[in-house]
Amino acid sequence: MTIHANDVSRPAGIIRLANSFCDAKALLTAVELGLFDTLSAGPADLGQIREKLGLDGRGLSDWLDLLVELGLLERDGDRYRNAAGAGRFLVRGAATYIGGFLERSNRNLYPAWGRLADALRTGQPQSGSSFDAVVENPRILGQFINSMDALTRTLGPQLIAAWDGWDRYGSVLDVGGCRGALAAQIVAANPNLAGHVFDLPQMEPFFDGLATERGLRDRLTFHGGSFFTDPLPPADVVVLGHVLHDWDAGQREFLIRKAFDSVRPGGTLLIYDRMLDRASSRVENLVISLDMLLVTDGGSEYTVAEATGHCLRAGFADAESRDLGDDDTLVIARKTA
Repeated sequence: MTIHANDVSRPAGIIRLANSFCDAKALLTAVELGLFDTLSAGPADLGQIREKLGLDGRGLSDWLDLLVELGLLERDGDRYRNAAGAGRFLVRGAATYIGGFLERSNRNLYPAWGRLADALRTGQPQSGSSFDAVVENPRILGQFINSMDALTRTLGPQLIAAWDGWDRYGSVLDVGGCRGALAAQIVAANPNLAGHVFDLPQMEPFFDGLATERGLRDRLTFHGGSFFTDPLPPADVVVLGHVLHDWDAGQREFLIRKAFDSVRPGGTLLIYDRMLDRASSRVENLVISLDMLLVTDGGSEYTVAEATGHCLRAGFADAESRDLGDDDTLVIARKTA
């Protein structure tokens, strides 16, 4: 039996669960307004926070005290400061900043979840804009990239540690690799690897900026195109991370077959997503699957059995799975030499 933080056998627990969106919006608003950035300079009182953030003041103490109760702020007398987690992960500009994902949640996912009933009735996305529109707007595309970078900062080191085969190969391709944040981490940790990123052409300027910033222009290569219509470049290791859940089951199988053609003989395909049969993350991953309902035309999370089945039908010799980080599952499929 799944145990939730709220005791839903009692009316108070049900009501508290129903109002959990209030906690989320308090956090998302703090990121939107730059509260954690402001407090990174040091503790501040109500008046200072009000002035720095340009707020009216009504409700301010309640909002700040709620963030204290949620563990995001600490209060000492009349002064507030960032709690350890907020100070490390929610201050813009920090190498560990994950707020890009929260910014996207606030802008895109939060409004879409308000239309969940419409999505369930119609099967149609509710986010209000297609990804084609996102990639044509550099400002919005930049925000999307920041949200992907937020996930990669955590998952990159976990992926590198989860598989011991990196030193056996010479090249890695990240399909749908955005601006190359994951590929950059992989090649930085494995000097033997040349890194390749395949994504839409609009990502290339962002890729160029990251490769220059990381000093990896000679070890990272960008390939622009659509993975539904263009061939994937060959590589020893091909990665499909947080890509397949954007598409329906038939499209997922198609992409895995394309990945098989891309993997060189003796190479490996790595797939990771929030797969639905990871018991420890069942609630979290069902939420992500519903995110896909709300923001894509046919996407959803899926099971390990579906992923490994697609791999074996595509021609991989075998496929195994293991936990990756807190909530993801990694599928490793090997191609015969």
